Amino acid sequence: MGSIAAEQNVEVLVIGAGISGIYMLYKLRELNISARVLEAGSGAGGTWYWNRYPGARFDSESWTYCYSFSKDLLNEWDWKEHFAPQAETESYLNFVVDKFNLREGIQFQSRVSSAHYDYSHNQWKVTTESGEVFNTHFLVTAIGSLTNPVLPRIPGITKFKGTWTHTGLWPKEGIDYAGKRVAVVGTGATGIQTIQEVAKSAGTLTVFQRRPNWCSPLGNRKIDAKEMESIRARYDEIFSICKTTPGCFVHQFDSRSVFDVSPEEREAFWEKHYYEPGFGLWMGNFRDVYTDKKANALLSEYVAKKVRERVKDPKVADKLIPTDHGFGTRRVPLETQYLEVYNQGNVELVDLNEESIERVTEKGIKTSKQEREFDVIIYATGFDPVTGSFNAIDIVGVDGQRLKELWAPGPKTQLGFLVSGFPNMLMAMGPHSALGNFPRSIEYSVEWIANLLGYARDNGISVIEATEKGQKEWTDHVRTCSEGLLVNDVDSWITGVNSNVDGKKTRTLVIFNGSAVDYRARCDKVARDQYKELSLKI
Repeated sequence: MGSIAAEQNVEVLVIGAGISGIYMLYKLRELNISARVLEAGSGAGGTWYWNRYPGARFDSESWTYCYSFSKDLLNEWDWKEHFAPQAETESYLNFVVDKFNLREGIQFQSRVSSAHYDYSHNQWKVTTESGEVFNTHFLVTAIGSLTNPVLPRIPGITKFKGTWTHTGLWPKEGIDYAGKRVAVVGTGATGIQTIQEVAKSAGTLTVFQRRPNWCSPLGNRKIDAKEMESIRARYDEIFSICKTTPGCFVHQFDSRSVFDVSPEEREAFWEKHYYEPGFGLWMGNFRDVYTDKKANALLSEYVAKKVRERVKDPKVADKLIPTDHGFGTRRVPLETQYLEVYNQGNVELVDLNEESIERVTEKGIKTSKQEREFDVIIYATGFDPVTGSFNAIDIVGVDGQRLKELWAPGPKTQLGFLVSGFPNMLMAMGPHSALGNFPRSIEYSVEWIANLLGYARDNGISVIEATEKGQKEWTDHVRTCSEGLLVNDVDSWITGVNSNVDGKKTRTLVIFNGSAVDYRARCDKVARDQYKELSLKI
């Protein structure tokens, strides 16, 4: 008989070594609080470890998508592109881990399968898939919002004899698709990035589209040494700007209405933002484009006109123009010559509304009209959003309450950090948090949790929990902040809908849709008042 490994005890256990988990470990060490990070992958990076698909890169500026807590770090790292590709980002995060000697605090290849709260001992019992058990006083989830890849519910996926993968599970060794017959299923953000890259070398490329997405040009370019020095000199200003904008990007909404300007001025305004790098068209638009349907319709028609200008075949262009949602009411993918891919003779767009997929076969994909043969099938079908990351772990709180069951109708949280009935579980970037430009929001989220844990230690507090009252008030507030937004009328991961996931077909609010400025002000007040709104017990 093999010996049973002893259970390990740790003051704070962090799940996930992505951007949140890395910084959480740094902050806890700064506070001299004993901590361990469990990471499912064999390396650090989270999203930027797993998502290695062709074309994977930031859609917010590299120099805003980085940590701001260390001047030394800002001085030592040079960004090579304005919108960094996956490999550069993964290298950056590993540079951070090694610079601050964090690697020894991370246990890799340790996917957490369950976390059960033991009321009698006031601790969490956390078990990994390999059977290791950790007892921890405080549990911090740093598991990300889009980390659970979802395959479409198409019969026969595993029967395909060629190479197939999900974009979120792209193999480290890569896939050779040059000169081959390639299918990409899905045209969301990852699909768009994958398609525009694969089209460069695939023999043939067939894109299966269920619903088109609005997109706009990324405008990426290299950063030379002189420009990097200029960026470095402006870091304080850059991060200050991010603190004043609703989504923590460098782009600020225009205070005017669409209808305050002439049609000619409006067109010129949109033309400028369409071609400038990044999210200017999405996050720097007129103030009413996401609350007024008529204003949004004008913007959507402008972007539709751009699609028709860039795609030569009018019938294909029409298929690439969304009709079920307006521009910006779903997160806008940024692209580099994506639309021009459909002008290539070796690329075919299959509209699944006209020609549905019946099943995957050994040789390819059988639709309602024909069977197509492929060498490679890529599923760019997204993730089980936000709550899916939590549902993948069997999280059980007081009196056997399962978090998955509690949240089935939609998440309930206090400030996006805590859940009533789940003491000492703190969520970095949990549901009902302000997301936006992730690292900017992550730093705030992690620092708020670290400050709370430091306060608990200094004041002999052993139990931290949401109150039922505080949880209801915050969940209601999240709902109120979303009233009047066109995003609420649209099925997307932002509204918690994923038709590939059972039980994810009803719209709910999974993130805070108000301004990040207001979110931080609210959370800061709770901290200033010494966390009296929470349930704290000695």
